[in-house]
Amino acid sequence: MTTSPTHDYQLSQLDVLEAESIFVMREVVAEFERPVLLFSGGKDSIVMLRLAEKAFYPARIPFAVMHVDTGHNFDEVLAFRDQRVAELKVQLIVASVQEAIDAGQVVEPPDGTRNRIQTPVLLDALDKHRFTAIFGGARRDEDKARAKERMYSFRDEFGQWDPKNQRPELWSLYNGRIHAGESIRVFPLSNWTELDIWHYIKREEIELPSIYYAHERDVFERDGMLFAVHEHKQPRPQETVFTEIVRYRTVGDASLTAAVRSQADTVDLVIDEVASTRVTERGATRGDDKFSEAAMEDRKREGYF
Repeated sequence: MTTSPTHDYQLSQLDVLEAESIFVMREVVAEFERPVLLFSGGKDSIVMLRLAEKAFYPARIPFAVMHVDTGHNFDEVLAFRDQRVAELKVQLIVASVQEAIDAGQVVEPPDGTRNRIQTPVLLDALDKHRFTAIFGGARRDEDKARAKERMYSFRDEFGQWDPKNQRPELWSLYNGRIHAGESIRVFPLSNWTELDIWHYIKREEIELPSIYYAHERDVFERDGMLFAVHEHKQPRPQETVFTEIVRYRTVGDASLTAAVRSQADTVDLVIDEVASTRVTERGATRGDDKFSEAAMEDRKREGYF
């Protein structure tokens, strides 16, 4: 008597993460009336767009993308943002912090940084366009506050987050029930790490803005971090400008995001570098998270991602 062979079918770690993210995206589109994806031109939102392509292929991505533009972005990232949405033929909504300042809706802080005044601009745009589910690229490994959040993050009618009011997600069952004015923030990359993102970028041959790879840039040192000389980030009289080979692990505002010394000018070299680091990308490069240990959680309570 012969028996048919059994095949041990196993998915790789990347395949498991991809399948989970695609499942979540499809659940959101099936369940919510007006989803939107936050897209800044950064690596995590670029990966989310790739996942959305796969989730709904051969149809087009069935939701718009939105960028909360502070006006302090890196030029390379904005150019890539516009290039990518044009290639995918998706609608781009830009919520401008500068326009909100000009209209008197928000006040620019004395230090000139704008990252912390993104929140009211974001909440206003979500209300204006009546979005009920908002995809964000947050990952649990970025910050302690991120690790408290579920895949579906419930927000009240004011867009605020209560970490003690998180809904259980047993057996990957997601509760998307909301009342008028409430919304859900959705994080398909919750279980990904920075290293997973880079392995996926390599596997999928995903193009990124050039500043993610090592290049020469004029920088100065402040608070132990290297900041690029930029229209919105100038050295103080006692700070020396020098040329360094650097790259960016994350791309927020030029006024707050620091570079790291690096020779990693290819995907493989970046993967080797990320695999050996013991400091999170936000901890190493984001000045806006150094105000206090609870900086991120405070901002999320106000309505930030």
